[in-house]
Amino acid sequence: MDKYVVTITRQFGSLGRPIAKRMSEFLGIEYYDRDIVDQAAEKLKLPVSVINQEEEKATKQTMNPFSRMQFPLGKGTNSTQDKIFEAQENIIKFLAEKNNCIIVGRCSDFILSEVERSMHIYIYASYEARLKHCIEDLHMDETEARRMMKSVDEARDSYHMQYAGYLPDDKRHKDILIDSSLFGVEGTAEFLAEAVKRKFQA
Repeated sequence: MDKYVVTITRQFGSLGRPIAKRMSEFLGIEYYDRDIVDQAAEKLKLPVSVINQEEEKATKQTMNPFSRMQFPLGKGTNSTQDKIFEAQENIIKFLAEKNNCIIVGRCSDFILSEVERSMHIYIYASYEARLKHCIEDLHMDETEARRMMKSVDEARDSYHMQYAGYLPDDKRHKDILIDSSLFGVEGTAEFLAEAVKRKFQA
């Protein structure tokens, strides 16, 4: 059977990562997230901490919709960040070609946008639901949770805009957008896994 790939982008605190992991278990396919960072670090001979610091720190700017044609990697990024993106892009393409898999974040929806058998999913939740998850499950105090939700979402949006040229939740580039608080981790993962099966007859 032909291979397929699922990409997941998500808001911080929306439970996107555990949902993606559970989906991979339902589907019996590979799941990649932090593995991509580790492989990029090894390839570039950089500490993982440098990758973590740089990969979602793209310069915050409002890009002209046509500027991507002139500046494919955006304007104002440093060379380390560009090298990290290129390394992760190559790793993501390799993983998608190797086997059926779910890939979380890192502009994978953009990088694999031309793959015919692909499904691109965005997971979000209300501010209140995300705050509750951060406090109860990630054991943050409320002030820290609110700060992290704002800073991580801003960093992800900037990184995605810088390299993809659109925001992670742009419905023009998504097959499914889903509020994870509707069904929770288990229910959302099961719902999305069934959608994947129907699309690819897996």
